[in-house]
Amino acid sequence: MSKENEIQAAASEKSIHTDFTHRMTYGEYLQLDQILSAQKRLSGHHDEMLFIIIHQVTELWMKLILHEIQAAVHSIKNDDLSTAQKRLARVSKTQSQIIQAWDVLSTLTPSEYMEFRDSLGQASGFQSYQYRMVEFALGYKTPHVLKIYEKDEALHQQLHEAYEATSLYDVAIDALARSGLKIDTSVLNRDVTKPYSRNDSVQSAWMEVYKNHSTYWELYELAEKLVDIEDWFQQWRFRHMKTVERIIGFKTGTGGSSGVGYLKKVLDQQFFPELWEIRTHL
Repeated sequence: MSKENEIQAAASEKSIHTDFTHRMTYGEYLQLDQILSAQKRLSGHHDEMLFIIIHQVTELWMKLILHEIQAAVHSIKNDDLSTAQKRLARVSKTQSQIIQAWDVLSTLTPSEYMEFRDSLGQASGFQSYQYRMVEFALGYKTPHVLKIYEKDEALHQQLHEAYEATSLYDVAIDALARSGLKIDTSVLNRDVTKPYSRNDSVQSAWMEVYKNHSTYWELYELAEKLVDIEDWFQQWRFRHMKTVERIIGFKTGTGGSSGVGYLKKVLDQQFFPELWEIRTHL
């Protein structure tokens, strides 16, 4: 459509609102004045805008992921597994958006990044508190990272609450038990502030679900949604590692981590080990 035709089409829509003197606008609803003014380049380098926006967008997507996981946890606790599946399906779709963001960031060359990297100081994605909250929500609890957030008392408290909360996998295992499948008491009463460790009774319960999926259809669907989330999470981690390697090689990260070396190690972390193990034994 030409610009002239576009203008004519808009003019023909007599019901379109144009007077917002006393009405809320689209920009006001989304608070775009705050969002679009939050990109403060410290170096003035052209490509720093890309770097900031990619990370800000990722944080917004992680906010949605947390929103949906927390809602799913609530639904599972109330045995509303169909609603939980809907929430978790949205988490997976959101994860795909975050993964694609690495494709945009990878257009940043090593020489370009070095032009403004020093402006970051010790700031690093390693310090993303929402990323830690996502890990906590999925059951990977690491108490040593809480020290990073002591600077902000309110944020530190928020992280502590997330750290102490029951994870998505814990409530899924509780749902297995409520359905009549045998789960060891030590798992049902475990300290949820500790990283989850695989358990034979949990593996056996999931095996029963998969072998008799028509009987346990909602639990079967829930399990597949959990596998989706971990699959996408690992793909995100891999793309993160390869993008960092592409841009800075094996340099130490701005936050003090070993950079690519650290990112390679976390690729081996699992959230839902039994759901992966049973695939070998089915």
